[in-house]
Amino acid sequence: MSIPQSGGGPIESFDQLASYLESGCKPKQDWRIGTEHEKFGYCKDTHLPIPYDGPRSVKAVLEGLREKHGWTPVEEAGNLIGLTKDGANISLEPGGQLELSGAALETIHQTCDEVNEHLREVKDIADKVGVGFIGLGAAPEWTHEQMPMMPKGRYRLMTSYMDKVGTMGKSMMYRTCTVQVNLDFSSEADMVKKLRVALALQPVATALFANSPFFEGKPNGHKSWRSRIWRDLDPARTGTLPFVFEDGFGFQRYVDYALDVPMYFVYRDGQYIDALGQSFRDFLDGKLPALPGETPTLSDWADHLTTIFPEARIKKYMEMRGADGGPWRRLCALPALWVGLMYHQDSLDAAWDLAKHWDAETREAWRVEASVRGLQAIVGGRRMIDLASEVLDISRAGLKARARPGLGGMVQDERHFLHALEDSIETGQAPADELLERYHGDWNGDLSRIYDEYSY
Repeated sequence: MSIPQSGGGPIESFDQLASYLESGCKPKQDWRIGTEHEKFGYCKDTHLPIPYDGPRSVKAVLEGLREKHGWTPVEEAGNLIGLTKDGANISLEPGGQLELSGAALETIHQTCDEVNEHLREVKDIADKVGVGFIGLGAAPEWTHEQMPMMPKGRYRLMTSYMDKVGTMGKSMMYRTCTVQVNLDFSSEADMVKKLRVALALQPVATALFANSPFFEGKPNGHKSWRSRIWRDLDPARTGTLPFVFEDGFGFQRYVDYALDVPMYFVYRDGQYIDALGQSFRDFLDGKLPALPGETPTLSDWADHLTTIFPEARIKKYMEMRGADGGPWRRLCALPALWVGLMYHQDSLDAAWDLAKHWDAETREAWRVEASVRGLQAIVGGRRMIDLASEVLDISRAGLKARARPGLGGMVQDERHFLHALEDSIETGQAPADELLERYHGDWNGDLSRIYDEYSY
């Protein structure tokens, strides 16, 4: 989850809200790729989640990265809660999941190098302190009571609120992991088409990256339990945003939506002030109960935008949010998939052609079926594996047209990063299918085998 935003002065005009989003527009030559991924840490001897503090802990890993690998510490209320280096940051999710938010880079080659270096550094420190990390969409065995809470004010507030607005908010916070990519847009029209493609085709990413078939020690009946969790988190701030597909959608319409999402907090002087359920519209009028008489800054607006969790969202860039955390090679495949679809106009147009005739019910049906059945999903007689194959073909063509070489020119473009997904199309198996096959096969129902065989 996001760190506090900064750098925005007072909001003096309502128009500044849409202008903030629009200020993210960039010419194509300045488009970048930002990859984020989360992973679970656990004690190697007990397979229990690691606490915040102690010899085998999240803090011990952060301190090791700081001391040996040159990361700069980020603190909140005297607690080490993150690190920064070279435009990237490492942060903590509520249950101690370790997240890399990568720098804004030009190619998939660069972002994959960044991911690889990060995982090597984490493994170097984790091995020394007896900790392991694993990439899954949901914690395979742990109960909510076994999860630690990280010392971040934002998380304390959110935890207390989640049961008031849904049934699975705390499960999302403490027991899920994702991989996502952040991409740019050039104009309002470009943003609109990209967001429509992102929302409509997000179930394809959910199916291809499905990697959470277990929860609390047994199969849960879904290929992506993480996706299932998001459906019962908080309807005010999640979902597939049907209004995005309506005529006239643009930055202002997204602002109207965001203003109707209840607030979580206001960040002031290093403290999170409880504004749970309150209205940003009231804040604009100086009538926020949490801060009577005070009006917001653009930093407050930026913070509020980070508390909205649809399947794809916009800030000054666009975030693709539908994929489970997963094995090493798929951390590079996710940005490759979306860059191929989004960063070449012919591919973006072709991707939209696949989905532009779907209605809201069809889009939601794909979302649900991808969660339950993954690549075996069928909606309206159409098979997910066939849809995913078409999407991959479009992405592959986009990456070829981008023609961004790697390895000093030895690799012509970025298409090889899709190989893991191509394997899934060929075999019909996403990671969840492989895990279930192992569980019912040679593991003989012993889920503890997952740690030794699937950790980074």
